[in-house]
Amino acid sequence: MRTVTVLGATGSVGTSTLDLLERAPEQFRVLALTANCDVERLAAAAVRTRAARAVVADETCLPALRERLAGSGVAAAGGAKAVCEAAAMGADVTVAAIVGCAGLTPVMAAVGQGGIIALANKESLVSAGEVVTAAVARHGATLLPVDSEHSAIFQCLDPRHTKRVRRIVLTASGGPFRDRPREAMAAITPAEAVAHPNWSMGAKISVDSATMMNKGLELIEAFHLFPVAPDQLDVVVHRQSVIHSMVDYVDGSTIAQLGTPDMRTPIAVALAWPDRMETPGAPLDLATVGRLDFEAPDPIRFPALRLARHALEAGGARPAILNAANEIAVAAFLAGRIGFLEIAAIVEDTLERFDPAAPDTLDAVLEVDAEARAIASAGIRDERVKDRVF
Repeated sequence: MRTVTVLGATGSVGTSTLDLLERAPEQFRVLALTANCDVERLAAAAVRTRAARAVVADETCLPALRERLAGSGVAAAGGAKAVCEAAAMGADVTVAAIVGCAGLTPVMAAVGQGGIIALANKESLVSAGEVVTAAVARHGATLLPVDSEHSAIFQCLDPRHTKRVRRIVLTASGGPFRDRPREAMAAITPAEAVAHPNWSMGAKISVDSATMMNKGLELIEAFHLFPVAPDQLDVVVHRQSVIHSMVDYVDGSTIAQLGTPDMRTPIAVALAWPDRMETPGAPLDLATVGRLDFEAPDPIRFPALRLARHALEAGGARPAILNAANEIAVAAFLAGRIGFLEIAAIVEDTLERFDPAAPDTLDAVLEVDAEARAIASAGIRDERVKDRVF
C-alpha cells in the first residue's frame, strides 16, 4: 500500500486524483490533503479518505475547517507553513496540484523527502527548473509528470535511447478560439475563455489554453523533464485531443500515446508507476473518433507561444518572469480588468522591462517572481501597454 499526499486536493487535478484513490482503497492510504480555502470540499474529502491531516493555505479558514472536522479524527492545520509541513510528511507519492507559483515551495518540501513527486504544477519547473531538478537529484526523489502531454512523452520515451530522439512533439487542442479571427478576439469574455472544448480544467489553466500560453509553459517544462535541447521541442495543434504527444526518433519512427481526454489517465500513470492501475475512463474508440487533424499553431493570433519559446531559449530568469507576469495578467483578465489580447501584451512588456541575473536558489526565484509580478501589475494600469495590442 502506498501513502499519498495531495497538494491542491479541491482543484480539477486534485478531485480527479481523489476519485482514483477512493476507487482503490486497498492500494493507497491518504496522509494529507491541502486546499486554499474550500473548507467544505476539503473536509468532506478528508473524511471520506480517512486522511491523517487536512490543511488550508488561507489561515483565516482554519476555524471553519476545525469545526467541520470535529470528531472525525482528521487533524486540521492552516497557513503556508502548514502546507509545506504536509508536503514534507514523507508520503510515498505526493501529487503536486497547486496551481501557479504558490505550489513551488510545497513542491520543494516534498522533494526534500526523496519520494515520488507526481507533478501537475508546471510552474515549479517553469520558474525554477534548475533549482528543482538539482534538488531532485540531491535528495534521490523521482519526478513523474501528470500533465497529459508530458505523461505521454514519459510513456513514449525509451530511456535506453534518449540520444536517438530527433524531436518531441507536444500536441495542443488549440483551445476554444482556434478558429476565431484575431480582430474578434479582443471581445472574448472570461466565461468564453474558460469553456474548453475538450478538457475539464480550472479557470487559470483554461485561460492559458485559450491563449496557448499553457503550451509555451509545457515546452519549458519538457526541457527540464526530458534530455533534449530547446530546438528539439515542437508543438502541433491537434483538435481532437486523442494523441497527447509524440516522440520522433532518428530512424523515422514516431511513437505516440493516445487516449480519451481524461486527466485520470496520466494521474493513474504516476500513482501506479512502474505498474498500471485501472481507471473509469472510457476506452478509446478510433472508429467513432473517425479522423485525427493536425495543423501548425498560428503565431499571430497566439503570441504567447512565441514569448514562451523565446524565454526558453534565453534561459536564466526569463521563464520565471514569463510565468509570473502571465499569472498576474490572467487574474486581471478573469477579474474583468483587461481584455483577452492584453494578457500576452502585459507578459511581453514585463519581459522587456525586467532582466535580472539567473536565480540559483529558491529564495532568488521567489524574488524574481515577486518583482515580475509588481512590474506586470503596473503594466495593467499603463495604457501604453494596452495600446501595443493593436
